[in-house]
Amino acid sequence: MINELKKDAEVRMGKSVESLKNELTKLRTGRAHTSLLEHIMVDYYGSEVPINQVANVSVADARTLTVTPWEKQMVKTVEKAIMNSNMGLNPATAGEVIRVPLPPLTEERRKDMIRIVRQEGENARVAIRNIRRDVLSDIKTLLKEKEITEDDERRAHDDIQKITDQYIAKVDKLVEEKEKDLMEI
Repeated sequence: MINELKKDAEVRMGKSVESLKNELTKLRTGRAHTSLLEHIMVDYYGSEVPINQVANVSVADARTLTVTPWEKQMVKTVEKAIMNSNMGLNPATAGEVIRVPLPPLTEERRKDMIRIVRQEGENARVAIRNIRRDVLSDIKTLLKEKEITEDDERRAHDDIQKITDQYIAKVDKLVEEKEKDLMEI
């Protein structure tokens, strides 16, 4: 029973770390990356869909993305969605291809990005601690129902804390790497 709770905690904490990785890939560094535009939603015949469902997004060079809508009439809509994304991007249309040059990051913008990275990291840590709290609560319930002994409860508590510390360390490492990546010029 305790082993199942530990495994469940590890799976859930792993998902929190994966979620953080996904959020961090959306934050742009100095290099072009297709995931930068993934969260942009485009109005496609009355419904909001991710940009990658109406266009092909690719990397032209280190500082330029190209977006090629699959339907010619979607070019203006996709371009407008990129402009309205609050990412400071100014797409340029050449026929059916939209070029998105990535401006260099200013020092102030880098500091804002680092603040966002730290906030995302803290959100992941909170999620991991909440998972720990839930599992420890389940273990206490088992103790009250006399399904486990106090020694088992103590050991389980220590094991869950070790697992929590491992995943918090992973989050810290991800945040540190992203901060270093953002400060590179």
